[in-house]
Amino acid sequence: MSTKYKIKTTLGDITVSLYDDTPQHKENFEKLVKENYYDGIRFHRVIEGFMVQTGDPLSRNNDNRMLHGTGGPDYRIPAEIKHPNLKGTLAAARDNNPQKASSGSQFYINQADNDFLDGEYTVFGTVTDGLGVVDKIATAEKDFNDNPVAPITIETIEVIQA
Repeated sequence: MSTKYKIKTTLGDITVSLYDDTPQHKENFEKLVKENYYDGIRFHRVIEGFMVQTGDPLSRNNDNRMLHGTGGPDYRIPAEIKHPNLKGTLAAARDNNPQKASSGSQFYINQADNDFLDGEYTVFGTVTDGLGVVDKIATAEKDFNDNPVAPITIETIEVIQA
C-alpha cells in the first residue's frame, strides 16, 4: 500500500490507502479523483453493521432518488479479487455479471467483517483513519432503499500521500 487519500465528507474525513496489487482499481480511483469525479456525490446506500456505499453520479440530484445506485461511467473494471471484506476495507461495487467486473465508480466501505462477500467483490484499499465517520454514516436515518434521508456527501477527495 502506498497511495493515501482523504475522503472529505459532510460528516468528517475518512483516510484510505489503496493496495498496490489491485492496479486497475487503484488507477481508476486515482483517475476519478484527479477529475474531481466524486465531488458532490452522496452516500446512497447505508446499512448499519454492514457497509456504506457511494460513487454514483446520479446521487448528486435528489430528484433522482429512485435511481441512486444505478449510475456511473460506461465501463467496468476487470475483477482483481485478492483480499477479504474485513471491517474498514474499501471495495468496488458491481452489478450482477459473471466476470464479477466492478462498477466504474461505485465503491463501498465495510463497516463489519463481511466474509460472505469474499471472492465476489474486489477489495482495493483500507481505511487508515476515520472509521468513526464510517460508523456515523452507517447509522444515519434512511428511507426504504437504505438511502440517507439527509444527504451525506463527499465534498472532495484529495491525495495526501502518493
